[in-house]
Amino acid sequence: MNLISYAWRNLLRNTRRSLLAVLSTFLATLLVVAGNGLTEGFLDSMVRNYAKNETGHVNITTSSYRERARFLPIDDYIADADQLVSEIEQMDGADAGAASAGSGITAAPRIRFSVLLSSGLFTKPAVAIVGDPEKEKSLLMLNRNILPGGSYCDEPGTAIIGSGLAKDLGLKPGDKLKIIATRADGGIGFKSLKVSGIFQTGTNALDGSIFQMRLDDAQNMLGMPGGAQQILVMLPDYRLADAWQKKIGAVLAAHGQGQLSVLPWSAIGDYPKLILMTSSIYMAMWFFIALLGAFIIANIMTMVVLERRRETGILMAMGMPPRRIILSFLLEGTMMGFGGSVLGTAAGIAFNAAFSRKGFDLSSALAGFSWPIDNIIKPTISVSGVLAGILFCTVAAAIMSLLPSWRASRMEVVDALKAVQ
Repeated sequence: MNLISYAWRNLLRNTRRSLLAVLSTFLATLLVVAGNGLTEGFLDSMVRNYAKNETGHVNITTSSYRERARFLPIDDYIADADQLVSEIEQMDGADAGAASAGSGITAAPRIRFSVLLSSGLFTKPAVAIVGDPEKEKSLLMLNRNILPGGSYCDEPGTAIIGSGLAKDLGLKPGDKLKIIATRADGGIGFKSLKVSGIFQTGTNALDGSIFQMRLDDAQNMLGMPGGAQQILVMLPDYRLADAWQKKIGAVLAAHGQGQLSVLPWSAIGDYPKLILMTSSIYMAMWFFIALLGAFIIANIMTMVVLERRRETGILMAMGMPPRRIILSFLLEGTMMGFGGSVLGTAAGIAFNAAFSRKGFDLSSALAGFSWPIDNIIKPTISVSGVLAGILFCTVAAAIMSLLPSWRASRMEVVDALKAVQ
């Protein structure tokens, strides 16, 4: 006996009941696929905001700098960082999951160091964040928080300063800011910059201790022409980080720069562990929802087993082994789950596709929080999300069908034959 065709015929014996089971699984799968797309978009936003401010998706620096990074050492830096940036952005990423250098890959040199700021009358310690102004507009994004009357540090010899620092130093746009810092060679570096703008994020830790200056000005002041402490590589998809880490490491080794430390974002600090743990929790939650959606299948299969006791007894009397009895009922429940999961996955993909272009803007919800981050969550469509929807709900249906199927195989033949059909 062909059990698949037998199970299909049995499903058609009561189409209303079968459609009810399919509808339940459809709704659960729709929720799983659409919800998974939203949470993947949320996690992508979390990783992107963390990476652009801290490490990049792939982080390149010297091994000694990585060991002492919390001290912001100036003497540990990549001497030819500008050249490496150019080479990385021209790399062919076909074997690392990206089509080409034009696929959204950005390499940004960055320097952080402690300074002493002076306005003439007042002096205060601070931390300088240095980078390419154009690239930092999409990374740190402090240009979004410039107060009226000021501008970004687009011109050489300019800098932007936090509102707390500006208040303490008595500075306003157009004033001169004097900077004193230790150079890479151990000497004292001095620079006078024009305050082009004042930024305000609403976060005291940032507004009261941070200022941003241009990369070329910092390299000149610190005595590291063409150098930077680290290079942040931003990818179109953070899931490509491991592949790009290996590719960049191989290219650096081939150019005699294998001593540099190249790590993906997930290997730096504790925050990535939180993101990975959150991802695991979401996956467990989706499977639980799939089980709830398939719960109605367990009820339906229990009714089916009771209704077909006599029929099952006849099959067993004709010599059908218990394992095939289990398989026949298990196939019925699994087929209902599979049908609903395929339809639900298609609907979930359509939902994510409809909202993935524009996304969900959370700016209004975060109106009181002006930290420079990307507040738009875009649902994603991924192979893993599609497979999760189909597999989770199909497997959940099979699990829910297992107990009724097992009970059917444990029937006594004589008692089953006595049952009223």
